[in-house]
Amino acid sequence: MELVCLDLEGVLIPEIWIAFAEKTGIEALRATTRDIPDYDVLMKQRLRILDEHGYGLPDIQQVIETLDPLPGAVEFVEWLRPRFQVVILSDTFYEFAMPLMKKLGYPTLFCHRLETDEKGRVVNYVLRQKDPKRMSVKAFHSLYYHVIAAGDSYNDTTMLAEANAGILFHAPENVIREFPQFPAVHSYDDLRQEILKVSKLVKS
Repeated sequence: MELVCLDLEGVLIPEIWIAFAEKTGIEALRATTRDIPDYDVLMKQRLRILDEHGYGLPDIQQVIETLDPLPGAVEFVEWLRPRFQVVILSDTFYEFAMPLMKKLGYPTLFCHRLETDEKGRVVNYVLRQKDPKRMSVKAFHSLYYHVIAAGDSYNDTTMLAEANAGILFHAPENVIREFPQFPAVHSYDDLRQEILKVSKLVKS
């Protein structure tokens, strides 16, 4: 059996922190794992900025409610599901992602959790485990799955390397340049073709 493992933000849905940065005008919140490879450094920066400006989880969730999956993402997931088992491996948080997962038809999601206080202030984030995307693919291999993975950022590259086939999707030039071993595509049609090319079982 084959699994397709996908990153979420930038692959199927908009970057949530960028959307919140645009809503609030806080330019520093536009930074993502495309810019800062160390996730712990990035998240500590985000929480500090939220605290400085007095924003909490409800403020972010209000922005998330206005977002939709990227154009073509719903159709792409619908194409995948009859052909592969589909798992979303993301460094987002369940508290962020669930409204958008509903719009995608609730594919399986592995991600992290946030801790908030009684006022909704985000006080901490709880990682599922270290390097969770790679470790998930490694676990799937132990169950004898053939894994095809696609992502767009630095934090996806260990997942892509661990997979039987890794694909960069709509990645920025700096990531494509630093990881030339992965084919890079920029449309869902091209991603479909690349997945079919590396699939061991599905040929149409």
